[in-house]
Amino acid sequence: MPLAHRVPDLGALELLLAVARLGSLGRAARATGITQPAASSRIRSMERQLGVALVDRSPRGSELTDAGVLVTDWARRVVEAAEAFDAGAQALRGRRDSRLRVAASMTIAEYLLPGWLVALRAQRPGTAVSLFAGNSSAVAARLLAGEADLGFVEGLDVPAGLDGAVIGRDRLIVVAAPAHPWSRRRRELTAAELAATPLILRERGSGTRQVLDAALAGHGGLADPLLELASTTAVKAAVVSEAAPSVLSELAVGEELTARRLVEIPVAGLRLVRDLRAVWPTGQRPAGPARHLLGLTRGAA
Repeated sequence: MPLAHRVPDLGALELLLAVARLGSLGRAARATGITQPAASSRIRSMERQLGVALVDRSPRGSELTDAGVLVTDWARRVVEAAEAFDAGAQALRGRRDSRLRVAASMTIAEYLLPGWLVALRAQRPGTAVSLFAGNSSAVAARLLAGEADLGFVEGLDVPAGLDGAVIGRDRLIVVAAPAHPWSRRRRELTAAELAATPLILRERGSGTRQVLDAALAGHGGLADPLLELASTTAVKAAVVSEAAPSVLSELAVGEELTARRLVEIPVAGLRLVRDLRAVWPTGQRPAGPARHLLGLTRGAA
């Protein structure tokens, strides 16, 4: 059965969160803009779908069952993820009235920026944002061409012509499919072995490639990649299919590691860490919404 048939829709999850917050099905119905009979029907439908009772109803109000408390905690994470998705999608639409133009490298755009945009919208609801996502070189080019107000990149240094501030750090790790021979070896991989192996990698100009090239320069240099792909999602899919190992941001593979679709491969004596930076044209310190967004990013990773 498809996942969409097994998981309640967002409206039902938002209603359940409102019941937990307000302690009344009637008040939750009003808060979510539906009638009380419709709210009761939606809760019953969700309970049938999940096969557990979620809400105890009484003349004094509505209380969550033990199962309802647990489901509500999961629901909160789903709704928060949906809010981040919505904020990112709104920014991608690039409305003409945008007052904040953001350019971000792929890892930051995929895994960090949506949460920052949700926070920005909560604090400055009138700020319209447009988003460009590309590799670090493309982000720098946008800023230098005056096509972005604030950028975010990963790498070893600040691109030429830009000023910046470190907002966090990100660890890169070697990953492989569970069936790959590296996943079954008992001793750590050496840096020389990693350097000599054709990997699945992001394209040149990405922060990941920059860090990896520098780290392996003293170990024979990085071998020609088996595949070069323009997105982290594409790289992960290729690694999961057992094509070859890769080196990816720890931010990007948490779900795959937990589900054992990917395995982290330890490498002896090699620490791959990169700075996450906010960047802007030299001499043009961010102001207005850009400065506000910059303040929300401190301690990113």
